[in-house]
Amino acid sequence: MPVGIKTKYKETLMDALESKIRQLDMSRMPRHVAIIMDGNGRWALQRGKERSLGHVEGVPSVRNVTELSSDLGIKYLTLYTFSTENWNRPAEEVEALMYLIGTSIERETPDLVRNNVHLNLIGDIESLPADALARLRACADATAHCDGLVLTLALSYSGRSELTRAARLLARQVADGILSPGDITDASVAGMLYTAGMPDPDLLIRTGGECRVSNYLLWQTAYSELYFTPTLWPDFDKNALADALLDYQGRERRFGLTGAQVKGDIFSQDDPLAR
Repeated sequence: MPVGIKTKYKETLMDALESKIRQLDMSRMPRHVAIIMDGNGRWALQRGKERSLGHVEGVPSVRNVTELSSDLGIKYLTLYTFSTENWNRPAEEVEALMYLIGTSIERETPDLVRNNVHLNLIGDIESLPADALARLRACADATAHCDGLVLTLALSYSGRSELTRAARLLARQVADGILSPGDITDASVAGMLYTAGMPDPDLLIRTGGECRVSNYLLWQTAYSELYFTPTLWPDFDKNALADALLDYQGRERRFGLTGAQVKGDIFSQDDPLAR
């Protein structure tokens, strides 16, 4: 694309983004946004490239959603970076992805500190290669003092494994006499999850056209608003995130109540027209 056309294209995107941001109600922003970053491999294959190139091209999208989330005052952003099932992919792809995750986070650390973003890690992170884990932990340590956006990377993560781990931890407390079975509550389970202390996601975004949660934050997303987009992750930019946020703000979150109750109307709960 010629330089002049490329510049004009960027200006158009910026104008569109500014328009969308003006439409957002800052008092109704989600506290916690979770994203399944899907479509890197397909993005590369569609262009006749190796799948690993798609992961490289997906890094700017991580930067874009982090920047906009921080700018909009979103407190928590949790990214499904690598699932336990992803270990079954070709060894070369896994190796390249692990290297990319470690080096990208190391490179982004100064900007994260500058923007007051705290890096958090969840999942079976001890299973990661030593070099990648060391780089990730170095970034987490360097940003530990930051009190702005909490950027959480779910690495070697499985929602079912997380729940199994929580059950084992609670069972151990029961066996040790610290807790009785009757004392176990939703809050007890939540306190044993990797995300303990974090609010549940208000909005779960999945890119790439698939309409499933793929073993991601199974407990935490019980009442999350789900947003599926065909956009492949490397093409998911700030405009795309703004679209998702606008869609979210157009929904009515009822949590089992009727629409009338949520609105504070006086209709009877038994009135079908109030639902």
